[in-house]
Amino acid sequence: MDFDLIDRSKDGYSRRSAWHPFRGAHAYSLVWLLFGTVLSVTAALPPQIRIGGIFEDDQRGRAIETAFRFAVDQINSQGKILPQTLLSYHIHYVPRDNSFLATKRVCNLIRTGIAALFGPQDPMLSAHVQSICATLEIPHIAARWELDQADSTMRQSTINLYPSYSVLNVAFSDLVDHWKWHSMVILYEDQFGLVKLQSLLKTHSDSKHEVFIQQVHNQDYRGALMSIKELNIFNIVVDIADENLNKVLRGMLQLQMNDFRYHYIFTSFNMELFDLEDFRHNFVNMTAFRLIKREEAVFKDVAHAMARFRERTPLGPSSLLAFNETFALTTDAALMYDAVHVFAKSIAALSVSSDITFVNLNCDDPKDTPWPDGANVQNYLNTANVGGLTGQIQFRDGQRKDFELDVLRLAMDKSPEKIVQIGTWNPTNKTKISDLWITANDVAKGKNRNITLIVTTKLERPYLMEKDDKDNRTGNDRYEGFCVDLMEKIGAKAGFNYTFVLVHDNQYGVPVDEQAPIGPRAWTGIIGELLQKKADLAVAALTITYQREQVIDFTKPFMNLGLSILFKIPRAPPSLFSFMKPLSTEIWMYVLCAYALVSLELFVIARFSPYEWYNPHPCNVHHDIVENQFTLSNTLWFCIGTLMQQGSDVYPRAFSTRIVGGIWWFFTLIIISSYTANLAAFLTVERMVSPIDGAEDLARNKDGIHFGVVSGGSTYQFFKDARIKVYQDMFTWMTKNHHLSFVQSYDEGIERVAQGNYAFLMESTMIEYVAANNCNLTQIGGLLDSKGYGIGTPKGSIWRDKLSLIILDLQELGIITELKDKWWKGKSDCKKSDRKKENIANALNVDNFGGAFVVLSIGLAGGVVVSILEFIWNSRKNATVDRQSLCSEMAEELRFAVRCRGSRQKPTLRRQCSQCTPHHSTYVPTSLEFAGPEAQNINGNVGMLDYKRNLYLYDRNPRDGL
Repeated sequence: MDFDLIDRSKDGYSRRSAWHPFRGAHAYSLVWLLFGTVLSVTAALPPQIRIGGIFEDDQRGRAIETAFRFAVDQINSQGKILPQTLLSYHIHYVPRDNSFLATKRVCNLIRTGIAALFGPQDPMLSAHVQSICATLEIPHIAARWELDQADSTMRQSTINLYPSYSVLNVAFSDLVDHWKWHSMVILYEDQFGLVKLQSLLKTHSDSKHEVFIQQVHNQDYRGALMSIKELNIFNIVVDIADENLNKVLRGMLQLQMNDFRYHYIFTSFNMELFDLEDFRHNFVNMTAFRLIKREEAVFKDVAHAMARFRERTPLGPSSLLAFNETFALTTDAALMYDAVHVFAKSIAALSVSSDITFVNLNCDDPKDTPWPDGANVQNYLNTANVGGLTGQIQFRDGQRKDFELDVLRLAMDKSPEKIVQIGTWNPTNKTKISDLWITANDVAKGKNRNITLIVTTKLERPYLMEKDDKDNRTGNDRYEGFCVDLMEKIGAKAGFNYTFVLVHDNQYGVPVDEQAPIGPRAWTGIIGELLQKKADLAVAALTITYQREQVIDFTKPFMNLGLSILFKIPRAPPSLFSFMKPLSTEIWMYVLCAYALVSLELFVIARFSPYEWYNPHPCNVHHDIVENQFTLSNTLWFCIGTLMQQGSDVYPRAFSTRIVGGIWWFFTLIIISSYTANLAAFLTVERMVSPIDGAEDLARNKDGIHFGVVSGGSTYQFFKDARIKVYQDMFTWMTKNHHLSFVQSYDEGIERVAQGNYAFLMESTMIEYVAANNCNLTQIGGLLDSKGYGIGTPKGSIWRDKLSLIILDLQELGIITELKDKWWKGKSDCKKSDRKKENIANALNVDNFGGAFVVLSIGLAGGVVVSILEFIWNSRKNATVDRQSLCSEMAEELRFAVRCRGSRQKPTLRRQCSQCTPHHSTYVPTSLEFAGPEAQNINGNVGMLDYKRNLYLYDRNPRDGL
């Protein structure tokens, strides 16, 4: 057994010398005592403190032992932490599988009076060492992974700088949750690896997650990776020791598990030290935690000084890994370096307040007498709060639970750095990651795109069609359509290549077993291709549904739509009375009523108005007869002539009758003009008389029309899962008459619609395309629901979020709208005017002509008012001439106007009186009947019986003479 003591050399670094009765130590102790006296420092520490180290045989000369030796040498050489005391270390090597020998070596170290024991790294050996140290109350300082101890007595004597097992489990669980893994494989090496991640298993082993475990047997790393590859799961947690990790990486390359689909999380803290160049070129996503910040100047200085120390102090084989020829400071080594400094600073802090007595103990002591000052040293270690290479160091019950981890990922091809930091994790703030996925940002930046995605799809017009000369073309050039153009835009923005592959069964996908729970590899069609990881993307008329969203991921919808009905345009037979259709039936009735009302009013007003009575012989101003041209027949003729836009030989003379006539002319102008304009539409456009107006008519099986959907599609699932009774009745009918309803493709359904008596329920976008290219088909009714087409990806795909952002960008730029116009409207065989037949030829109703009838009513009322005013004015003039009351005059005129047997002629009579001007005719009351021209009185004079004076004579001035 070799005990070593640090001895100072002239160059400031330590060299190892044999331990002979502390001869060298006594000399240097005297020097430190004299130096301490000069500095007037009252230290309660001895000139020398012994510490022990237990390392496994395979750790001899490795980085962790180097870090232990260097830390002691640095503390002694700098003299800042323990200025008057030297640390001397004693190292023993033990086999990993020999706990008896490890116990014996520990007891030998205890007999020398060590103040603390460091190591070992093996969990089984460490448990024995920890038990002995707890019994004798000797501080045991570890820097390795271990389970949380349930025994508080065992925990009291141990300080572990390695992050707490329970806290690390939370960190890995948070990282898995951040990546939204729904399925993963844990690759582990020994039973401790599975114990290490047992919290990860408990957290994610529910119905929504699939967790597989794969152990490496007999160091067959390639066989374990092959088993994982057969599972078609691309999310893998790797818990392999650093010395064997190169074998795993080599197996990944051999099995081609190194493309962008794979996402690895490594539990090792030393991923920066491995050669990952071959993985960078294929954009593999590799994530790991880091406890030390290698880019900081403090770490670089310590690593450089430790490397020089190792060169000058031969320590055995290579420092870390077999492939590393140069020394590298690992995380375990950094933890051991910090452990020695934590011990030294704790001893220095304790010495300020109390004296420390170091004693030689014996494992064979039957009383198990502990170290008297061991508890004090342990308490100061527990309260330590110092900074080190691994961050700020604090303890709770001997465990390091407050720490921060850096989240690392593999950098992309041509990146100056191989490993980059993308975030941090700590127990308080959890995961903070700024870069979501490796390929989500880095692939788009690369000019040389090495990624080729498999895009599953199916032939469907106008989304994907084969070109006419497809036999002369290869690859994606064989296809054309909306999806082809869309993927061209997306691929250019996302930075990847792609290859279209037609789905083998030409289906979108339905669950194979309807009764079985939804899971992978249980679907047909495009969905099944994604679940079996045969494709990376699904680009087609793939509807986003709840059931599909449970097994795959969708991007933001690139097209919004809904279900509707495709039907053949029914042609109405020609009608004998088609000329009546421009106006609705109620309008025809209202026009007829208006004609009768206007004729009657015009007839009555004409008889009331004195200005409608005129001399039929204008050359004979003394003619005794005046006439009224507006008899009932003439009035009807006048109104019908105006309505037919032909006019008549009867025209109104009075102002009141002209008002009525003018309003009637205006009314007929509106009616005839509107009728003529709408008649042209009815004669040139074929009217569609559909026997169905929507889903309700189909559910009632109106007129025996059959209907159906594509079997196994999203429309089929919509009616199957419907909760609305109309849709439930429709699905029941389709199920009972499946031979009449269900079709295998859109083309088959469209063909059946063209044959007639069949309605096909499909997406509205497809209906738009079909109707644009087949003028005999049209859409019936509105949308039955609202949904969208999206790009499908496997669960947890790195491309979903990236493609969603690209789709939103294309929509805002109007590119997707342009593509739709190109393949829908640009390829249309029907004229746009043909698609608007329903809007062009509609019968005009009251809503269209209400204003015209209101104007007519106002005009008729105005005519009546003016006629009354004319009647009153004329009666007043007559009453003045005849020297009778106005009322009697109005009564006489009114009785004549309303006579049922009234004539169109009225006589004018003349009578002489002393008050009258000679030769001026006066008015004779009209209450007497006119017996005719041959009737004479006894004096032989003409009787004045019902003649009305000639208005022309009545208005003449008597001075004019006759």
